[in-house]
Amino acid sequence: MAAQMTAPTLRPATSPLPPPAAVQQLHHYAYRAKDAEETRHFYEDILGLPLYHIIQSDYVPSTGEYCPYTHFFFRLQDGSFIAFFDLGNDEAALPSPNTPLWVNHISFRVDTVADLEAMKARLEADGIEVLGVTDHHIFKSIYFFDPNGVRLELTAQLADEFQMLEESKTAHARLAEWTARKQQWRKDKAAGIAAEALKPQQNDRPEFGGKATA
Repeated sequence: MAAQMTAPTLRPATSPLPPPAAVQQLHHYAYRAKDAEETRHFYEDILGLPLYHIIQSDYVPSTGEYCPYTHFFFRLQDGSFIAFFDLGNDEAALPSPNTPLWVNHISFRVDTVADLEAMKARLEADGIEVLGVTDHHIFKSIYFFDPNGVRLELTAQLADEFQMLEESKTAHARLAEWTARKQQWRKDKAAGIAAEALKPQQNDRPEFGGKATA
């Protein structure tokens, strides 16, 4: 009896992925707030960002879990927002145990260095400690914390679009070099050779010595 031939299984052709959507701008970034009114005073009365929208509910729409909240938004000039959740228990978010306080932050842009210095004066007049003005070469910044422990930065851009375009031409190559060095560092660490964190291949901020520059 002749063996029957089995027809090969035809796999459906893989559909090409749609192109990435054009991400226009930041819509909002959300943090936890200890107290809504304290946060409103800081962002609206001192920083000048108007309170624009509030959402209140007992249940979280994305997860369905029960967690009463007041979600409130402050508007920036470009139409984006910074937002907060007051969970009604007077507790702020805890800092990350393995991350320095200067790492996680959000930066807002102002028009000029004069605006930066004016905002520093407003903050300090309200008893808020401000670091800077710090020179990052392509921009200058000041740093401070909001009432919830969120680190904020105000930035005045110095470099123009052409300078930033020139910077962008080397960004992928520099990151690829870092990635290759980090892969070797992981191998060395697994072998017990690497004891410290990997340092970058170049130092763009030698004038600051050992101080944090972010």
